[in-house]
Amino acid sequence: MIRSYQGISPAIPTTCYVDVSAQIIGDVILGEHASVWMNAVIRGDVNAIRIGARSNVQDCAVLHGMRHLYPVIVGEMVTIGHNATVHGCVLEDTVLVGIGATILNNARIGEGSIIAAGAVIPEHTIIPPNSLVAGVPGRIRRTLQSEDREMILKYAQNYLDYTRIYLAETAAPTNR
Repeated sequence: MIRSYQGISPAIPTTCYVDVSAQIIGDVILGEHASVWMNAVIRGDVNAIRIGARSNVQDCAVLHGMRHLYPVIVGEMVTIGHNATVHGCVLEDTVLVGIGATILNNARIGEGSIIAAGAVIPEHTIIPPNSLVAGVPGRIRRTLQSEDREMILKYAQNYLDYTRIYLAETAAPTNR
């Protein structure tokens, strides 16, 4: 479901894939080739949400801002894993947010970082670029290397491939 809120409608380029079960509401702008998957919720009702080009928001993820304070800003080539919660924070380019991770208000995740599955990033936390963060609360475990960056890009590329396939299937007539 894609719907406006208080007269503001989401902006979604035709190169994006948005699953019919996803919900995108209000002040949301997707970059070219971004994708939003099954049952994801992107609620731009209380603050803006911006998702960069070639980023993906996977199944059951929730993106929401903090009213009058913190928007959600997602960079390019970002992967937000299944069931992740991204609330009122900034994810710089080429970030991987693992399955079930939670990132809270006014946190900033530096470029090229990985937030491990299940990690919780508390409010106002600043994560430097190229960091692996795990745990509750999330703590920096190590600095990422070039092979880690290649893995982040591989996940993002997989979703670019899925986007192409799904867009082709939704455009093709069905024989039922």
